[in-house]
Order: sequence, then C-alpha cells, then structure tokens
Amino acid sequence: MSNSSSISHFLLLALADMRQLQLLHFCLLLDISLAALLGNGLIISAVACGHHLHMPMFFFLLNLALSDLGSICTTVPKAMHNFLWDTRDISYSGCAAQLFFFVFFISAELSLLTIMCYDRYMSICKPLHYETLQGSRACAHMAAAAWASAFLNALLHTGNTFSLPLCHGNALGQFFCEIPQILKLTCSHSNLREFGLIVFSISLAFGCFVFLVFSYVQIFRAVLRIPSELGRHKAFSTCLPHLAVVSLCVSTGIFTYLKPRSMSSPSLDLSVSVLYSVVPPALNPLIYSLRNQELKAAVRRLMTGWFQKH
Repeated sequence: MSNSSSISHFLLLALADMRQLQLLHFCLLLDISLAALLGNGLIISAVACGHHLHMPMFFFLLNLALSDLGSICTTVPKAMHNFLWDTRDISYSGCAAQLFFFVFFISAELSLLTIMCYDRYMSICKPLHYETLQGSRACAHMAAAAWASAFLNALLHTGNTFSLPLCHGNALGQFFCEIPQILKLTCSHSNLREFGLIVFSISLAFGCFVFLVFSYVQIFRAVLRIPSELGRHKAFSTCLPHLAVVSLCVSTGIFTYLKPRSMSSPSLDLSVSVLYSVVPPALNPLIYSLRNQELKAAVRRLMTGWFQKH
C-alpha cells in the first residue's frame, strides 16, 4: 500500500529491452520531432512575417501550430531522453507538469480546430457577413477563449488527478504521463470525481465534433452550389483534411479515456496514444501548408530570403 505522498517518481513504459531497439525508437522520435518543429516553425514564421497572411484563417493556423509545438515538446523529449540513456524515471513534479501541459495543449488544439471550422463556415456560407463578424478583435477574443478554457481544463484535471491516493505502485503503462494510466494506480474508490471530469470533458469534445459535422454539412451543401469546378475543388481540398484531423483527435481521445479496462493492453494503449499525441503535430503542417497555395508561396519566400541572407 502506497500513497502519493510517499512516491517521489514514476516509471514510464519501456518500449524495448534491447539497446538497438531503444536507439531505433530514439531516432524515430527524433525524426518526427524535427519534422514537427520544422513544419510548425515555418508556418508560424510565414504567418508572422507575411503581412498578406494576416487574415483570420492564418491567424488561427498560427495558434494551431503553437499548440502542436507545445504538445510534441511536452511528451517526446522525455521519452527520447529515456531511450537514449536507458532509463524510465520521471519525477513526481515532472509527471504533474507533463500531464498539465499535455492536457492544456491538446484541449487548446481541439478548441482551435472548432474555431477554424466556424471560420470556414462563415467564409463559405455567410460571405457577406464575414468581414463584419470575423474582425481582428473577434478573432483575438476567440483565440483567447480557446487558450483560457484549455488552461482551466488542464488545471482541473491535473489538480484532481494528483490529489488522488495511489495504491498500486508507480509504474505507468505509457511513455508519458497520461490521466488513464495514473488512474490505474489510484485506489478504486477514489477516482469517481476524476472520471466525472473526464466524462464532462469528453462530452464537450463530442459536442465540438457534432458542431463540426453540422457545420461541414452546411459547408458542403454550399460548396456543391458553386458553379466553378475549380472553386469546389479548392473548398473541398481545404475542408476535408481539417475534418480528418478533427476526427482522428476526437475518436482516439474518446477511445483512450472512455474505453473499459477489459479492452486495455500495452500495445493498444501505446498505438492510440501515438495517434493523438505524436502524429497530429507532425502531420498538421503538411496537411494545411500543402493544401494552401498562399501559405506555400509565403514559406518559399521566407526560405528564399533566409538562404539569400546566409
């Protein structure tokens, strides 16, 4: 029998015992991290430096890139450190900080994806009111609300999770500190409050998803009325990847946090967690930049200017 006051550290999941496999995992995570850092960094730089990109869509994309950078920098560096040095430890306070920032950035990402959907809906379905309703002040307020609600959500979950007594050791079945894995270590009678918070958060996430689906139904109906085939293709090419990213985040998140314990297994938990914690930050820049000619042109100008200076 142990409790949280007697635990100074947690043990993260060891993905491999062989040294060669540990180094292989380190190299894979390093490649994914560099791709995410480069892609999101280019988007942030291009939008910040390109005055012609100072529009609502690109403003929200910049915020999404910031949340992606924060998300992958929260979980992956510690895992890479453990693979490189063949350790599993993470301090109690480090675990709490990692959980807080992970929930914070994931919550912000879902909120920003929902706002981006609303922005697309307004630009396609209400073009005459777009300039009035999506002014710079309104966009700033929406982005601030997304970050503030994410902060509150992360604070509630982290404070509540780490206030629970731990009765089942300190070994986590995941490569980073995740709420479901910590709840497995708590006394079974003590985690109903956190489970209630999870259900509430998942309900909000599902509500966002329903809003997204409803909005995209309206968007697709409006797009199909566009007489130009090129216009329809452009609208679909920007909307469908966004819907795919949201579906991936919501479905894997709901599965992770609400699946019964009988379905839990180390390999399944690991695969699902990678899908919603590591893959989106690396893929989002490709999805959004390759589908947008203005952003691609801005990135090319940014890189050309950088090479000319050096």
